[in-house]
Amino acid sequence: MTNNLDKFTATHFHWHCEQGIGTIRLNRPERKNPLTFDSYAELKALFHYVAQQDSIKTIVILPNGGNFCSGGDVHDIIGPLLAKDTKGLLQFTRMTGDLVKAMLNCGKPIIAAVDGVAVGAGAILAMASDMRIASPEAKTAFLFTRVGLAGCDMGACALLPRIIGQSRAADLLYTGRSMSAEEGERWGFYSRIVEAEELEATAHKMAQRIAEGPSFAHMMTKTQLNHEWNMAPEQAIEAEAQAQALCMQTQDFKRAYQAFINKQRPSFEGD
Repeated sequence: MTNNLDKFTATHFHWHCEQGIGTIRLNRPERKNPLTFDSYAELKALFHYVAQQDSIKTIVILPNGGNFCSGGDVHDIIGPLLAKDTKGLLQFTRMTGDLVKAMLNCGKPIIAAVDGVAVGAGAILAMASDMRIASPEAKTAFLFTRVGLAGCDMGACALLPRIIGQSRAADLLYTGRSMSAEEGERWGFYSRIVEAEELEATAHKMAQRIAEGPSFAHMMTKTQLNHEWNMAPEQAIEAEAQAQALCMQTQDFKRAYQAFINKQRPSFEGD
């Protein structure tokens, strides 16, 4: 696997890629890592870039300074939005939604490691990831109603009920209240809780295991996970049959067979 560190230059967050694992860390810890117009756009560009890089196998979004992300910056985003007309506001809301679309369509599994606050758009970043782990101190809130907005932001009304169920999603989206790490794990938003000092190592271990797997097949898995919610069972079964038939034509499938009969561990290369 090649190192892609020099191929994408990020100026509004930290980006590093090594051994097929890309890591993102928002870089304003003194303000709990809020998003700005620029960081939204650059994150979207990064995920479009990732989609085109076969050597990038998986992405990890990490906390910084004890927090994940405090959402849209009050001064850099919310203030300027008050001066925009409907067209300008719609351009902004579509742009934020485009970030989620880029995450869903990048073809690579994304792991969110949440410590401290993950609120507003920060909660959306975690929600749009494929897997989420948290420290006991994680506090997650879709707090849009608390600033006078609807809970239907950046795909929350479509994606959150799929993860935790309709009633629980409605609870969070109507009230804007904080979901604790324990509650999030119990509801299925988080797959596990680990101590804060172990959070990054655990996320990296998860990412490494995925990166060592068959990347084409992982892309198929992510695609089907995202698409099958809109399919009838018969359509989903047929879509999976076609996806699996394509995976059976890969060299990784052949490598796995050869490794099995030779009692070895397969080494996948993504082709």
